[in-house]
Amino acid sequence: MLLTCQSSFESLLAREVAQGGVRIDSQGAGWVLTEGECNESAFAHLMMRETTEIRGESVNALAKQLAEYFLEGIKGDRIEAAWPCVLQGPTEMEGLNRRIYAVQKALREFLKKRLSRVAKLAVADLPRGMQEARGLFVWFTDFGVMQVSRTATVNGQRRMADDSLAPSRSYLKAEEGYVVLGQEPTEGETVVDLGAAPGGWSYSAAKRGARVIALDNGPMKGGALDHDLIEHRLEDAFRFYPTTSDTTYDWLFCDMVEEPHHVLKHIIEPWLAGGWCRQFVVNLKFGRVDPVALLDELRAADSPLTKYAPGTRIRHLYHDREEFTLTGKVRPLE
Repeated sequence: MLLTCQSSFESLLAREVAQGGVRIDSQGAGWVLTEGECNESAFAHLMMRETTEIRGESVNALAKQLAEYFLEGIKGDRIEAAWPCVLQGPTEMEGLNRRIYAVQKALREFLKKRLSRVAKLAVADLPRGMQEARGLFVWFTDFGVMQVSRTATVNGQRRMADDSLAPSRSYLKAEEGYVVLGQEPTEGETVVDLGAAPGGWSYSAAKRGARVIALDNGPMKGGALDHDLIEHRLEDAFRFYPTTSDTTYDWLFCDMVEEPHHVLKHIIEPWLAGGWCRQFVVNLKFGRVDPVALLDELRAADSPLTKYAPGTRIRHLYHDREEFTLTGKVRPLE
């Protein structure tokens, strides 16, 4: 099984997987190859199952073997809808992107000659959101070495389009978080954004028509500044709570440069235990703690996520740095 991740985070991915009892075969920039199946990972973006190694010295040799592998694998299948045909590799490897493009183009020509209709349905992008997908998934571990699979788990991470009015890069994390969760704020919903400045997450919700209470002593900027749907309060985010016991906001946002256990204890736990929000997108910075140990804590039986928001998705996003993004839905109070 091959797992992909952000480059430079492969060692953490390997540690996370190994701690779950899976043996590591090898690893490189942005990938880890295992000897067994892995069912859960925060660091993995794509989890390619039952991989096969293909080697070749030329573009045509690689493309021909890929075509043969795929055509053999679809015998007996009826392909009548778009299917992912995704070729990727480490971005740091100079010249690899050109090699991948050339192999992809040659593969397309091979498939057109054999099964033109199926070739026309190929989509060179991963499916959106978290899901099990079937198609052709290829990861180059070197110029002439590929790991290939017909099936993969897509964990939801993906590069998001920027917005010229977005006040900060953090806007992209909120946008990506919605994709992982499979839900986003909508018109008329209510959002509390703790530690909002300069307003990237608040702007992300407001542009969809949600009403936002943004708490931060810092200034709002860009599209969040003086936005009609954003109420900026110069308050301490750790001291804000609903004014009445029956107040429930649709969304809780939180992206603060704070020690993760402090956020877990003073924001995540009371908000989830109190049922003060229905959905949440929260970032936890792990730059000063052991991220794998933090994952264990977040997944533990006594974690507030496990108790109050089972099914929470913990991800190291495409747009994350040294942080996890938590997205989930709060279990209704009994």
